[in-house]
Parts: sequence; C-alpha cells; structure tokens
Amino acid sequence: MAIIDFRFRPNTPETITGIATSAMFKAACEAIGFERRKPQPLDEIVAGLDARGVDLCVITGRDSETTYGSPSNNPSVLSFVRAYPTRFIGFWGVDPHKGMAAVRDLRHAVSELGMRGASIDPYLAHIRPNEARYYPIYAACCDLGIPVVITTAPPPQVAGAVMDYTDPRHVDIVARDFPDLTIVMSHGGYPFVNEAIFTCLRNANVYMDCSEYELAPMADAYVQAMSSFIPDKVIFASAHPFIEQADALDVYAKMPLSDEVRHKIMYGNALRILGGILPS
Repeated sequence: MAIIDFRFRPNTPETITGIATSAMFKAACEAIGFERRKPQPLDEIVAGLDARGVDLCVITGRDSETTYGSPSNNPSVLSFVRAYPTRFIGFWGVDPHKGMAAVRDLRHAVSELGMRGASIDPYLAHIRPNEARYYPIYAACCDLGIPVVITTAPPPQVAGAVMDYTDPRHVDIVARDFPDLTIVMSHGGYPFVNEAIFTCLRNANVYMDCSEYELAPMADAYVQAMSSFIPDKVIFASAHPFIEQADALDVYAKMPLSDEVRHKIMYGNALRILGGILPS
C-alpha cells in the first residue's frame, strides 16, 4: 500500500539536537525522554522510508523567532528537499509577527526555492489562527495556489502555549473567510476532538491529521469519523521524530478501517491535497 506521511522530520543529529535544546520544546523533550531518540544520517533515514513503504513525506518548517527567539528551521527543510526532491515535500514555516517581510519570504520560498506549502503554529505565535496578522499569509497562499498546515494541538510543557490558540473553531472562521485556501489541521485539534471533526465536515477546504493523539482519550471519535463522517478529510501523519514513524504506521494498521478508507487515509487524501504541487 502506498503511503504519504504528512508530518515528518528526518531524525538527523542536527534535528534531534535542535528540538531537544529549543526554547519551545526543551521541557517537553525532557519530560518524554526525547534525548533517547536515535539520530541517523539522511541516507539511512530514506532507506528506512523505503523499508516501510513510505513514498513521500511532508516536512513542515517552523518560524517562531519573534516569540521564542529560536531561529527558523526553514534552512534545514530546504536542505532535506534538495537532497531528496522526489521523497520530501517542503512547507515553509511562517512567523506572522514579521508582517509583510514574512509574506515576501514565503513567496520567494515557493517561487524560487521550490517549497510547496506554508506552515504556521498559532500556539507558538501566541495568537489565534483567525487573527488579522495571519490573513496576508493566507491571501498569499491562495495567490500561490499552495496549502497551509496549521498546528492545532499544544504539546505539554510549552511555555506560553495556550489551548485556545489551537481551537478548531478559529480555523472554521479562516475556512469561511478563505474558501479557496486548502487547510490541514495538524494534530487533530486535540483535545477539541469533536470540534475538529465538525470543522472538517462543514468546510470543503479543511483536512486534518491526528498525529500524536490517535491513542489519547476520546481518540475513538477520530476513528469513527474516518469511517463515517469524513473519510475523505483525514490524512496520515506520524509526527516523526516525536513519534517513531514505524510505531505510527502500526497504530493505523490496527485501526478497524475498510481497505477503501485505509487507502484514503494513508495515501489518497494527501495525494488530492498535493496533486497540483508535486515535483515532477
């Protein structure tokens, strides 16, 4: 079965060190023992994708420099995509507090550097996704014909990360204001599970992944929704290296899904999102 992983970051030594020592995730990493994650060279990581049958991975960038002082990881996203352009799809991280400079940077990344989407983290920006500072970014995405990944679940132990910033009801407003914008809510809006499901159901342009929360309390609603309400709106994402990709794949293999729905979740729905922007 073909597989697209919509949230994957290669676990190179630089990635593991960068995450573990970042201003955003240092405490969370200490709590989960992230330092035990095994770093690998990039060629071994790609060989692992081959072994697991993963065709493509979306690597989402992050820019939270204004709120946390950490430099953007966009350069590493670019380096991964350039190293393996047929395996990795890059989404450019955008800091809304940088105003039109961020918009110009995004346009350059897509038009000149080959990035295929945008990525934002409202909980790290400390504002809601329907806040006015995001709207020039969404307008640019519509103009460029690219999707945006919106992180909609705050990890524990992240200073300043308020749950309200990730409520899918705010994404519902964005979807209304930008009906031409393809939106992926990453991490399933947890713990706002029902709100996330209904936001996907009522907006043709909204999708979600449930990465990291497939086994959390209330996650059975995600599985029920995949098989009934929104089989065309959920995509697989591992959240690697926070979650080992092999472990995430095993979770989905055990879900009580029909073959048709499983194909949609693991590949077909993501292909529909990426279809017009895939590298040749």
